[in-house]
Amino acid sequence: MALKTDEKKKIIEKYAQVKGDTGSPEVQIALSTEKINRLTGHLKENRKDVHSRRGLLSLVSKRKRLLNYLLQKDEGRYRRIVQDLGLSG
Repeated sequence: MALKTDEKKKIIEKYAQVKGDTGSPEVQIALSTEKINRLTGHLKENRKDVHSRRGLLSLVSKRKRLLNYLLQKDEGRYRRIVQDLGLSG
């Protein structure tokens, strides 16, 4: 379920603000979204996996906090990332 190194690098390169950027909200939101998508697929097959469900809820709330931060800081960047990732917001 974890992201492979090459997949992670592709996401980081796509959403990084400058070269070597791994801490910007856009990168963190994109990585969280990919993890959420994978966990959702896992939970569709393994309905009784309570521990993964708890991890999923934690990731969703972390992504929500990051999106709220980005909305307060720069609405243009927020709208761009939401549209690019296909999130509703």
